[in-house]
Amino acid sequence: MAEQKRLFLLDAYALIFRGYYAFIKNPRINSKGLDTSAVLGFMNSLLDVIKRENPDHLAVAFDKGGSDLRNELFPTYKANRDETPEAIKVAIPYIKQLLEAMHIPIIEVAGFEADDLIGTLSKQAEKEGFQVFMVTPDKDFAQLVSENIFMYKPARMGNGIEIWGVPEVKEKFEVEHPDQVIDFLGMMGDAVDNIPGIPGVGEKTAKKFINQYGSMENLFAHSHELKGKMKENVESNVELGLLSKRLATILLDCPVTFCSKNFELEKPDVEKSDALFVELEFRRMKEQFDKIFSDNQKEEPTPTKKPTVTEENQFSLFETPLGSDVDTGNTSNSYYSNLQNTKHLYQLVDGNLGIKLLISNLRNQKSICFDTETTDLNPLHATLVGIAFSYEKGEAFYVPFPENQEEAQALINQFKDIFESEEIEKIGQNLKYDIKVLKQYQIEVKGPLFDTMIAHYLINPDMRHNMDVLAETYLKYTPQPIEDLIGKKGKNQITMREVEPQLVKEYAGEDTDITLQLKYVFEPELDKTATRKLFDEIEIPLVSVLASMESEGIRVDVDFLNQLSHKLTEDIKNLEEGIYEEAGEQFNLASPKQLGDILFDKLKIGGTKPKKTKTGQYATGEEVLSYLSEEHQIVRNILEWRQLVKLQNTYVEALPKQIDPKTKRIHTEYMQAVAATGRLSSNNPNLQNIPIRTERGRQVRKAFIAKDENYVLMAADYSQIELRIIAALSQEPNMIGAFQRGEDIHRSTASKVFNVPLEEVTKEQRSHAKTVNFGIIYGVSAFGLSNQTNLSRAESKELIDAYYQTYPKLKDYIQEQINLAGDKGYVQTVSGRRRYLKDIHSQNAMVRGGAERNAINAPIQGSAADIIKIAMIRIHKRLTEENWQSKMLLQVHDELVFDAHKDELENLKTMVKHEMENAFILDVPLTVDLGVGDNWLEAH
Repeated sequence: MAEQKRLFLLDAYALIFRGYYAFIKNPRINSKGLDTSAVLGFMNSLLDVIKRENPDHLAVAFDKGGSDLRNELFPTYKANRDETPEAIKVAIPYIKQLLEAMHIPIIEVAGFEADDLIGTLSKQAEKEGFQVFMVTPDKDFAQLVSENIFMYKPARMGNGIEIWGVPEVKEKFEVEHPDQVIDFLGMMGDAVDNIPGIPGVGEKTAKKFINQYGSMENLFAHSHELKGKMKENVESNVELGLLSKRLATILLDCPVTFCSKNFELEKPDVEKSDALFVELEFRRMKEQFDKIFSDNQKEEPTPTKKPTVTEENQFSLFETPLGSDVDTGNTSNSYYSNLQNTKHLYQLVDGNLGIKLLISNLRNQKSICFDTETTDLNPLHATLVGIAFSYEKGEAFYVPFPENQEEAQALINQFKDIFESEEIEKIGQNLKYDIKVLKQYQIEVKGPLFDTMIAHYLINPDMRHNMDVLAETYLKYTPQPIEDLIGKKGKNQITMREVEPQLVKEYAGEDTDITLQLKYVFEPELDKTATRKLFDEIEIPLVSVLASMESEGIRVDVDFLNQLSHKLTEDIKNLEEGIYEEAGEQFNLASPKQLGDILFDKLKIGGTKPKKTKTGQYATGEEVLSYLSEEHQIVRNILEWRQLVKLQNTYVEALPKQIDPKTKRIHTEYMQAVAATGRLSSNNPNLQNIPIRTERGRQVRKAFIAKDENYVLMAADYSQIELRIIAALSQEPNMIGAFQRGEDIHRSTASKVFNVPLEEVTKEQRSHAKTVNFGIIYGVSAFGLSNQTNLSRAESKELIDAYYQTYPKLKDYIQEQINLAGDKGYVQTVSGRRRYLKDIHSQNAMVRGGAERNAINAPIQGSAADIIKIAMIRIHKRLTEENWQSKMLLQVHDELVFDAHKDELENLKTMVKHEMENAFILDVPLTVDLGVGDNWLEAH
């Protein structure tokens, strides 16, 4: 008996949007500035289906112009939908070209939606004896499920595939037959598609009605059995309900015909697909693609029945490490070069004679690239396994280090004058790590530095900067994965110490060789992008500063945190009890669904039309609840409960676990190549996000204490630096004058805007002026201002208009920045740091508006970041050269924190204040506030 043929029909736009939003927090931008997230997301889903299921027949359905029938029935159908993001519009032609190269049929008919095309083809194929899988995350397709038609929800975010047959649909929708899904959808409506449904009927009620009456028509026939408001809603919305059901019904008679021969999955045109992958810079996807479609990989279809949900942990392309394209395996016949197909000479250097000869050669170089191989990712705990050096393309030398630390110290001491030479340039990728490792061996890396990660961050800030991506993008070379040597993460992973030196030699030699080559690619690019000075004078000197700060760490009072944790636990418990009492029942406070049901179904907070998410459940995010907080005490208590739980989990309980057992201090890491604005970000732990607006949040700062009884903590904070920068950049004379006279800028603004004498400005007027002062930097609107204050929207508009009349040059500057971004494609800071704005000409007003706000904000935020970095470099230089006992510990936004030796305190105050206030000369004076205390809270 012949096996049943299987047809897979993909809902293109559903998968494209899903793929795009999966990368929304970390978009995939290639070296040409193209956002490839939507293409990557869709192709991941498509290739996962092909790899996992090896289908016989496959096609992809696209919408073309929407549904004529539904628009005719209901002109506002899908009117709520946001305009398609620009990145998706750009992605569609690429996706279609890839499908054409793969010889996969594209199904689209003007006036019909993909749902209808898939529905029609599914039923036709079923009649021809096919098993059909509708590949989509859209629950509406459940109405089509039958004995031989299944919904196939692709893997995503760590969750495996889901395949819904008749039993799964019956269970999920609580129906007797999949046809009843149409009644369910019609009753509850769909906010995303703007299908109205029956007012007051949500998911629970719709399921109850289906269970009782079986269909919408039968519900209307028995509406006399209902009571109260629900009876009124149902009886007065019969036409609306029936219309909603029709809108939710997938058509089965579209002008498309299933012809099995046309839908057969064929071998692709590899030349065309490879060219597209290269253009898109989908390096790993190209290799995986070639594997999937190579002759020896193509097997006869094996599944004969619907795959079970237990198969969901198989290979999934959708979530991959570091957002890479797909599998990281190398192949010797790869389009990209690699160790196997590239001529190279990497030598193992062991023994006294070899080491002396290497050191002699290194002394004669102007530049050397080096890379440490260690036992640990934490540089404070890592011991040296070896060091690789390279100074010629294709050549490298690897020096293995003994496990005995005395012997290792003796060996590294032979290289000390190389590393500490002021004449020899040191090249590396993420040099901060290597500098911190060598610091543990009393080696100070001196002389000019060139960090390829930092260089690329300045050249192309929106791309990723890890070496694999850089090598593949700029050198068309795929480096060997470290997993080849030590295995994948888990209990069986070994350390570099356990790997044969001959193998480490190849891996480490390749790292230095490739990094050296990248240096020569990036060097001229720094000149082309006019960022060489920024690189040489700010970012590279900062590497050593951050290495010192991170190595120093800061002391934490564990006993105080334990006491705070106990108090927070009590507060959280009391809040929970109060919330349950107000709700009239206990429920899972951490469940958005249960919380939404309590607030909006049971307590009716927020009126009759509460906001819903795309999945149809009530929206309970902070923005929504903050808006409703004035309506009910329970909402205010929930917001406070969330703050306390986050504080407890993120800081109070987590900080003691992050204390280093060796140093007894916390060592945050500063990420220098993450934020496109130039700001540093803090990790493990993130000290920049400690909330300081609440009393409990401020208490966390109290846990950070001075080194010992001979020290105090000193905090130095730039006063209103961003406002001073915008005043200087805009050359607004009224604002500059206020700063030069030393006036309180918010009081001064209030005086001018509200037309009252400076001394008569009220607290409320100053508060409103402060909100506008800072809001202008972020493009605040009348709507936004009214949400942040007690002003109406009309009053907010009047205030903003008066503000621009007070500071007319500021308004001109904002428009000039937007125009500059439109002309050049970027804006820049006082130090020449560029922020590229690829969406500045977007047809989508919301997307374009975001780019315009960045055009205003980036030079201000970025300039503030540049200025504090300059100050840090100068302060660190003086602390080091003048042998201060005091140390710089933390940088948090516009603030620096120091362990100040009591004998040096007054001199330290003078020195730090001078260096910070003179880091950059503007037309507006920079001022610094200083504070001192036994803990960070007292000092701030």
